[in-house]
Amino acid sequence: MQAFPTSFQRDLADLMRWRRDVRRFRTDPVDEALLRQCLDAFLMAPSVGLSEPWRVIRVQSETARHAALENFKAANAEALAGYDGDKAKLYAGLKLTGMENAPVQLAVFCDGSTGKGAGLGAATMPETRRYSVVSAINLFWLAARARGIGVGWVSILDPGKLCRDLDAPDDWTLVGYLCVGWPEETSDTPELEQAGWDARRGHLPIETR
Repeated sequence: MQAFPTSFQRDLADLMRWRRDVRRFRTDPVDEALLRQCLDAFLMAPSVGLSEPWRVIRVQSETARHAALENFKAANAEALAGYDGDKAKLYAGLKLTGMENAPVQLAVFCDGSTGKGAGLGAATMPETRRYSVVSAINLFWLAARARGIGVGWVSILDPGKLCRDLDAPDDWTLVGYLCVGWPEETSDTPELEQAGWDARRGHLPIETR
């Protein structure tokens, strides 16, 4: 297998280090050709059995965006109620979505009934199809970051309601709601770490059996 030059390896490490979850976006539009270049990363992603189960809905209408934002607000209020004391106060001050300003918003689903790949690798572990979608999202994220575009993953949502609001097929499962656009600022430190919510581990725990 080909090894890439050391300079490329350093650049790749920097790209992964600076790939942050963006929640503060400028409202400037993203050029469609540039967005398409990033989305093409989905076509290079690995998938179990070559099933390519990812499905994407671009959330663009005012009605759809309003429904998604209201969904987040309700789920966020419920999440806040699960904390108390200092943690609740800290949670209440966190900015957990860029849905208000992000010019591009994508709902990414897994098609659990796809016939592509003929079920290879998914019969015993059907969740590997969803893992494949996550892998594709990560490649898209890196492709966007390499071009200076930010991505934020909104997970504080009621997935069933969002599927209904977007009229997604019954056999599609929501994997990620992505906000995409030009970040107000960039940092190599996660915003949650900056806010004091938690800290990133300095090492990878590995067990031996």
